[in-house]
Amino acid sequence: MDYLGIDVSCAIGSLQKGQFPEKDCLLPLISKLLGYCIVAASTTVKLPQILKILKNSSVRGLSVVAFELEVVGYTIALAYCLHKGLPFSAYGELAFLLVQAPTVLAGQIDPVLFEALYASQHAIFFCARVPQIWENFKNKSTGELSFLTCFMNFGGSMVRVFTSIQEKAPTSGILV
Repeated sequence: MDYLGIDVSCAIGSLQKGQFPEKDCLLPLISKLLGYCIVAASTTVKLPQILKILKNSSVRGLSVVAFELEVVGYTIALAYCLHKGLPFSAYGELAFLLVQAPTVLAGQIDPVLFEALYASQHAIFFCARVPQIWENFKNKSTGELSFLTCFMNFGGSMVRVFTSIQEKAPTSGILV
């Protein structure tokens, strides 16, 4: 029997025979269960911090750099786990922590700096495209580059510009 990637058949089989499951059966089971407990707990781990910030309308004493470095660390760890094809129970908390981290950071960064950081994402995305453009030029071919993916990215960007204008987003959010 397999539940959420957890093979419980050996443990159930042992218990049905009135025996305690062997170490080779029990340790992977405990590991998976603990992994999912961590994932479940991570969904609210930043909530107390977020609520305290909201309650006091202050981020006094909190280090923006610490939160930013956490985000970088979580992002690298998540990318690594996905690259290695690890089961969700081994990294799921990273996804939930990344979702919560911007909420904590949102109240801490000087609004002018926040605008500059947001505007810089466009430069980062542009710079991310340059190596692909160079590769296409160098090879005189697009190789396995998906036209559909590129077209969808372009279309999505154009739609986002439209929706940003409609929602009266700041200029930094519209610049592409």
